[in-house]
Amino acid sequence: MAKVFVSGCFDVLHSGHIAFLEEAASYGDVYVSLGSDATVRALKNRSTVYNEQERKYMLEAIRFVKKVYIGPDTGKVLDFAPLLDVVKPDIFFVNEDGTGDAKKDFVESKGIRYVTSKRIPHSGLPTRSTTSIRAELGK
Repeated sequence: MAKVFVSGCFDVLHSGHIAFLEEAASYGDVYVSLGSDATVRALKNRSTVYNEQERKYMLEAIRFVKKVYIGPDTGKVLDFAPLLDVVKPDIFFVNEDGTGDAKKDFVESKGIRYVTSKRIPHSGLPTRSTTSIRAELGK
C-alpha cells in the first residue's frame, strides 16, 4: 500500500478536513504532519483553538488516518520537511489552496509524487474551511 503524506493545522476540525483525508486515503495509507501550536502561531499569527495534543487525538480517531506526527516547531511553511525522511511517503497530497511552487519543487526533489486535491466537499455538504468558520464565529 502506498504511503500518502499530508500536512496541515487541522485546528477547527470540519467536514472539509474529513473529505480531504478521505480523498487522500483513496491513494493509500495516510500519514499526517500536524502543525505544532508554535508553528501555527508563527505562520498564522494566532493561537490555535485546540492544542496540538487534542488535534492529534482527533485526527488519530479518523478512520482514514494511519498515523499522526506533530511537526517540528520551525514556524516555516515547510515545517513538515524533516518528517518526509521519517515517513518516506510515495505521495504528497495537498489542497489547491495549500500548494505552491516551492513546496512542489521541494517534495518532487525527494522523488515523491505530488498530488493536488480539487477540494470537493462530501456529497450534499457545503464547502468548509477553518478561515471561513473562524470568520463566521467572529474570531
